[in-house]
Amino acid sequence: MNRVDVIPSLVLSGYALGRIAAQDAGNDAPAAQWRVLSLLEQAGSRRVGELAAAARTTQPGMTRLLGGLEREGLVLRSPDPDDSRATVVNITPQGTAALAAWRAEFRDTLAPRFAALSDEEWSALTRAAEILAAHTATDRTGESR
Repeated sequence: MNRVDVIPSLVLSGYALGRIAAQDAGNDAPAAQWRVLSLLEQAGSRRVGELAAAARTTQPGMTRLLGGLEREGLVLRSPDPDDSRATVVNITPQGTAALAAWRAEFRDTLAPRFAALSDEEWSALTRAAEILAAHTATDRTGESR
């Protein structure tokens, strides 16, 4: 594989793994739900517009998604202390628990696909995961580091 093709291949493989895991686990929650909860867990409270931009969706679409997450007790919306016209969103303890359960479900669902990997292959995947995490980390404003 050419160097220029490696990152796009990893991205597409990641999407495929997510779809496979969701289908195999029977998890019908929208992927956007898990992306938003992950972002809130990693970056802390965010304004609705910031979440919409980070999720590459519209603000009305994000507002609808957040309404469902709030009804399920996974997020809490409150007035922005710096701007009363804006709303900030926080993940709740229930949201954090749901996210952890989703990650465990995906881990357990995907484990059989990788059971036959050698120690060398695991080392390569581990190093790739570390590199990807380092290059996709975001700070509290949602900007890449």
